[in-house]
This record gives sequence, structure tokens and C-alpha cells, in this order.
Amino acid sequence: MPDLEQWPTGRLLTTAARLVEHAWNERLVDIGVTHAGVIALGVLAAQGAMTQAALAQIVRVQAQTMGKTLSRLEARGHVTRVRNDLDRRSHLVSVTADGLLVLKKSDDIERTLVAGGGLVSEELRRHLQSVIQELGAPRWNWTAAAAPGVVVLAQVPPPPGEPAEPLPILE
Repeated sequence: MPDLEQWPTGRLLTTAARLVEHAWNERLVDIGVTHAGVIALGVLAAQGAMTQAALAQIVRVQAQTMGKTLSRLEARGHVTRVRNDLDRRSHLVSVTADGLLVLKKSDDIERTLVAGGGLVSEELRRHLQSVIQELGAPRWNWTAAAAPGVVVLAQVPPPPGEPAEPLPILE
């Protein structure tokens, strides 16, 4: 076993994240979805139908990457894509009833991922949210305006001529 006491915090965090994602994907294979698919389904379930480009922007991945995820989800019947009446070059993606069922099953898998509930502690969640907010702010044009103990995210207006990015969902 490596000497974890000597590892820098960043290495601990990235290694833990990779291990959780691998463990989650190993369990999700039984219901025919990946971690990336669960994230996409979650956004669609929460926010409704949207274009592939909008979904990719919210999830913070390239549109091409999202396209591959959506192709897998569509092949399994978890999402549908229909031509966008407002822009015939794009499609609106929406979650299906089967997709909602898979999303519910994935929630159960996530809750039971690590024995002892270490991944669901409120203290760990607050620390991770803080890391995301601090490191995400400059990358995603956020500003943090907060009273002690409360974090509120506001989006910095984009430069003229550039579209504003939607705020991500932090659960």
C-alpha cells in the first residue's frame, strides 16, 4: 500500500475521484449507463429538453464528447433527440421514462457506493463544494458573494459579444 500520509492533497483528491468514478461505472454497467450518462440524464431531468450544445456547456464538456454520451443513451432508449423547430441544424434532447428509471437506480447505487457512508458526510460535501467554487470561479467566470458560512454564486457578465454560461448545478 502506498504511503498515503506523504501524498499531497491534490493527489489524494484526484485519486479518490478516479476510484469513485471507476467503482460507480462498474456498478452502473448493470443498468446500462456510465457516470457521464448519469450526469447528462440528471441535468435533462432537472432542466428539461435542451440542445446537445447547451447540455455540454452545463456539464462542462465538449459538444463532441456529449454527442458520444448521448448516442449511447439514445441507443439504450434513455434519451430522445428530435429536430429543433427553432434551429433546424440542432436537435432537442430529452430524457425518456426509461432514462428517469435508470436515473433513480443510479441514485440508489451512488448512496451505497462506499460502505460506512463516508461519501455522503455533509462535512466532506461542504469541503468538495468549496474546492469546486474556489477553483471553478476563475475558470467558469463565477464570483463568490457570501456571508460567513453561506456561499452564493453569481456569474460575472461575459465580455461583449460572448454568450453567458449557465451556472452548473451543485447538489
